[in-house]
Amino acid sequence: MRIISLLASATEIVCALGAGEMLVGRSHECDNPAWVLMLPPCTAAAFDATVSSAAIDAEVRRRLAAAEPLYHMDTDLIQELHADLLIAQAHCEVCAVTPENVAATGCAIASRILPLQAGNLAEIYKGISAIAAAIDRPAAGLHLIAQMQQRLQAVRSATAAFTRRSVVVLEWTDPVFAMANWGPELVQIANGEALLGNPGKHSAAMDWTAVLAADPEFLIITPCGYGLQRAQAEMPMMQRRPGWTNLRAVKNNQVVIADGNRYFNRSGTTVVETAELLADILHGTHLFHGSAAAWEWHRANGVET
Repeated sequence: MRIISLLASATEIVCALGAGEMLVGRSHECDNPAWVLMLPPCTAAAFDATVSSAAIDAEVRRRLAAAEPLYHMDTDLIQELHADLLIAQAHCEVCAVTPENVAATGCAIASRILPLQAGNLAEIYKGISAIAAAIDRPAAGLHLIAQMQQRLQAVRSATAAFTRRSVVVLEWTDPVFAMANWGPELVQIANGEALLGNPGKHSAAMDWTAVLAADPEFLIITPCGYGLQRAQAEMPMMQRRPGWTNLRAVKNNQVVIADGNRYFNRSGTTVVETAELLADILHGTHLFHGSAAAWEWHRANGVET
């Protein structure tokens, strides 16, 4: 079978199912595992994503209102790849290419298009099962889900005896968006209380005063699509916000900068690692064994690892 994945989390899932050799194309955002970067990218951002967070937000809103694309698809390349299965996501029109984007090309670019919908952990598991069924590996799908659930239960067990800590996780900084969808579930598994986020629902812009009013013990800055270095660049702007120094998390040096692109924003296998990260941040456990570049403490006098 030949698979094109236009969703980073789906690429991770295909590989975790032991079917990475079936992949023939990817989205420009697919980067895990690292070897998938050798696959030809079939999409590209339709605008300059290196500008400020405020400018990105404004351009996304403008394009959505004008019914202009957020992503370009290389339909010639996709057709040349002769895919049996193309995976896209149906949950959010901002985060990745959707089946509607594919249909708008007017091209028959795959024998089957599989849309994934993931607003909570149950739907992530459902997506894994759907991919496993589509590639005729249902047993591998069940095994992968069981492994993920076991690791999440290990996080729950390891943190159960600790005092629950309050946290605001920001997945965008200008304007601020609190993490929603499956994120609050992961915080709960790590014995934390996610303030402001809406479990199972899309995140939405809110006024900065909501963060000040919540005044969490921990504040995690992890913008959608940003790696750690790009997230670090948001901190001078955040520090200029009114009331920043009055936040409890700032006073207690409990502000964290994290890689949202790889961990906090993806609805794939890395949600397990996100829960482990949260446990390490909130309670000082040592459950996460991934990259040291996943997150850092932000201190008043700079950034320390």
